Amino acid sequence: MKKSLLALAALGAFAGAAQAQSSVTLYGVADMNLEYVNHLGVAPSAANGLNPGRGNSVYRMSSGGLSGSRWGLRGVEDLGGGLKALFVLENGFSLDTGSLQQGGRLFGRQAYVGIESAQAGRFTFGRQYTTLFDLLANFSPSGYATQYEPVVAQLGLNFRSDNTAKYTGVFGPVTAIAHWSFGNGALGAGEVPGQFRRDTGYGAGVAYAAGPFGATIAYDQYNPTLSATGDTGTFKKAAVAGSYAFGPAKIMGGYRWGQSKGPGGATVLRDNYYWIGANYQVTAPLGLTLQYNYDDVKNLGGINVKNPWQVSFIADYNLSKRTDVYLTAAYAKNAGLNFDTSAISFANGYYLGSNNDNMLGVGVGIRHKF
Repeated sequence: MKKSLLALAALGAFAGAAQAQSSVTLYGVADMNLEYVNHLGVAPSAANGLNPGRGNSVYRMSSGGLSGSRWGLRGVEDLGGGLKALFVLENGFSLDTGSLQQGGRLFGRQAYVGIESAQAGRFTFGRQYTTLFDLLANFSPSGYATQYEPVVAQLGLNFRSDNTAKYTGVFGPVTAIAHWSFGNGALGAGEVPGQFRRDTGYGAGVAYAAGPFGATIAYDQYNPTLSATGDTGTFKKAAVAGSYAFGPAKIMGGYRWGQSKGPGGATVLRDNYYWIGANYQVTAPLGLTLQYNYDDVKNLGGINVKNPWQVSFIADYNLSKRTDVYLTAAYAKNAGLNFDTSAISFANGYYLGSNNDNMLGVGVGIRHKF
């Protein structure tokens, strides 16, 4: 018995020493709401000629109102001399059905490994968010709320990119980020021998934050496969954004220039995207958010479309540090919610009925972070 106790004590001592140098954290979010949406059509497809049909109302349970439901592992090891090794594996799932998201991937949200220097910054490799996504995150009033945020219209379908090498450096009030994707297999063929440009992407930018003021500027380019023979397009985006906090309120907004061209140089989409909004902390547990998004579509392959806009509102009440309840609502004009139209993306599932020009969505939910 004494030998067993001594062995356990020794193991505990070694475990304590290991913990002092490295750690692995399990984390996640479970977010679920009850949602009402009007004027919703069916999924456009080749079979129905991309026609969503007549719009109808739907009452349903939806996963991910303010945050996408997820679980993940985050690890850090102190290598000494100011160096750390790190990794992140993050799974996305639908809480209402228990199914995987991101096309059924086990770690579809993030999957990367890297090394960090206290002086030089962080280098990471794997499936990661783009520079544009990271630098605009702090300038989104709703914080990229999953349910009613036009993220794809703003950032592009490649805002998560496979096979990506990324650098992040923090120098006082300035953060610098740059990335290169060798081939985004989620949307195209990925890394193809003899076709180096196919599905590649890159971006760079800087952000400044000091006191109540923040600002950022960033650029993103994605070269997606647009034909069976591997011809690629050139999708470019550049953005500037700013924020200012005073008392319990913070206002923020920005502008994103976009130009998407096909393999022969013909314009697929040319648009100017704008957003503005504010957060207001009414009391310690209660926060309110109001946001307006507008897309000025200059050219859509020579087709005239009405410019979509959306206004969204969030009331979030914290029951504790880890659990909150919320009301979220949005109204979109000239598109489905989150600008879901064939002109913009058809990426979020809010297909506007062919007999309608607006859509309203309302959700009441609960979110738990662990």
